[in-house]
Amino acid sequence: MYTNASSAVLLTLETLGLSNAYVYPAFLFGTLTYLCIMFCNLSVLAAIACSKKLHKPMFILLFNLPISDMVGATAFFPQLIFSIVTQNRLISYSACTIQAFLIHFYGTANFLILSAMAYDRYVAICCPLRYNAIMTQHNLVRIIILIWCINFSVVVTVILLLTRLNICRTNIVDLYCNNPSLVKLVCEDTRVNNYFGLFTMALFQGGPLSVMMYTYGQILRTCVMNNQPDARQKAIQTCGLHLTVYLILEISALVTLLAHRIRSVSPFLRRALGVSILIFPPFLDPVIYGLKNKELKQSIKMLLRRKM
Repeated sequence: MYTNASSAVLLTLETLGLSNAYVYPAFLFGTLTYLCIMFCNLSVLAAIACSKKLHKPMFILLFNLPISDMVGATAFFPQLIFSIVTQNRLISYSACTIQAFLIHFYGTANFLILSAMAYDRYVAICCPLRYNAIMTQHNLVRIIILIWCINFSVVVTVILLLTRLNICRTNIVDLYCNNPSLVKLVCEDTRVNNYFGLFTMALFQGGPLSVMMYTYGQILRTCVMNNQPDARQKAIQTCGLHLTVYLILEISALVTLLAHRIRSVSPFLRRALGVSILIFPPFLDPVIYGLKNKELKQSIKMLLRRKM
């Protein structure tokens, strides 16, 4: 039976498989994790906004990362926590579509922001004399606007391609709503969606991966040739952090998306990696940047002391 996607259809998310004994521990864990993610990311945002010494290109680009992380966490955790308490995995089609939009918006934004940060580090380390001329305030604003505009336009296109189709199933195969799991509800021709999905994968994962490989390759080459040990160690440490954050997101997202297209991949692995995308980057990003970057760490400490 084909159902108009615009009607009030109730979909069923994949069961959490929690027994009654684990409901409240899971609720507590989910709530504390979400609050911790929001607190850490808001601390980074507030520290960068309030500290004039952090009003530099690297930190202004970093400012966008907590915003994206909070969008992803908010798209996932409140709905998850509610379903844990109520033991109700039903969600309306419209709410599911909004959740899918926000989650894809978060993921693609992170790829673009991390690519921009990698480019900033490349210019700072490989072309230090030209850094101020390249990373001007005007160019920085253009980069940030470009990130959010490209992200918004592509994700909106993905969702519009999805909502034009009628659905004939109601069981979501994942723990949250996303484009691949929603496409599986459709019994019509989805070739356009599949082709555009492959295009977006190549654009948002292949593109940033190419940028990362080139920029970090050049940075590593420059660091090896640098005769100043302190500068070399600082550069490698900073870029190592960026690369760690990126690889966690890249590997988890790539395997999760490919798992929807390869039937032999374990559904449990796909769901576990899918959830990890929404837990680890939003949690680790502010912790890694906040604890490992001395300037940001000091600003956060000063901010917290003032609030206390």
